[in-house]
Amino acid sequence: MNWGRLATSLMLAATVGACSSVAPNLPRGASAYSVIPAASGTDTTRNYEIGPLDVLQVTVFQEPDLSFDELQVDAAGNLLFPLIGDVRATGKTARDLSLEIAQRLGERYLVNPQVSVLIRSSVSQRVTVEGNVTEPGVYDIRGTSTLLEALARAKSPTRVAKLDEVVVFRVIDGTRMGAVFDVKAIREGEADDPVLLGGDTVVVGFDSVKGAFRDFLTTAPFFAVFSRF
Repeated sequence: MNWGRLATSLMLAATVGACSSVAPNLPRGASAYSVIPAASGTDTTRNYEIGPLDVLQVTVFQEPDLSFDELQVDAAGNLLFPLIGDVRATGKTARDLSLEIAQRLGERYLVNPQVSVLIRSSVSQRVTVEGNVTEPGVYDIRGTSTLLEALARAKSPTRVAKLDEVVVFRVIDGTRMGAVFDVKAIREGEADDPVLLGGDTVVVGFDSVKGAFRDFLTTAPFFAVFSRF
């Protein structure tokens, strides 16, 4: 076999393959952020919706007996709170839940109660990271995360990852949507870091040039490649 010709053919094929996007129909650049908004300039925890098994910190000011460092939402999505019983927590933001607890306490037990709810940990929210990362998997997130944080949890993209072809998929109003981001630009501060939510899937693209050339050098006899050009 002529290894020189094979090497040349593989490199040409890889170069042609690299010219085509792995996600040609998905929005990218500025349009991507209309699907998956950026973290900058937003309070990402304010809009987080509580889910089953999340752990909350609930504080009723000047009422230590009604203040708790950790209260867990049950599997059905309810929070059992003293005096007022079950409170529906799933689907509410921390602010919404604090207002409801304050309202129900004020109806019978306290005068103008001030209630604060914070998300201590989010057990129910997970992000899937696939593709060319060191450790693909499903990762728990605390309320919200960002794309760079999720990639760090997966031990970062591999050396053959296509950093300008990182796709985030999300179900929005029952429809699965996606957007393409340039992680290199985000790392260098040239683009914003998008916010991820529970249920999102991140897919890191594969650089066909680097991958094909690396695989070829791994399988072909090194001396033969260069001795027969």
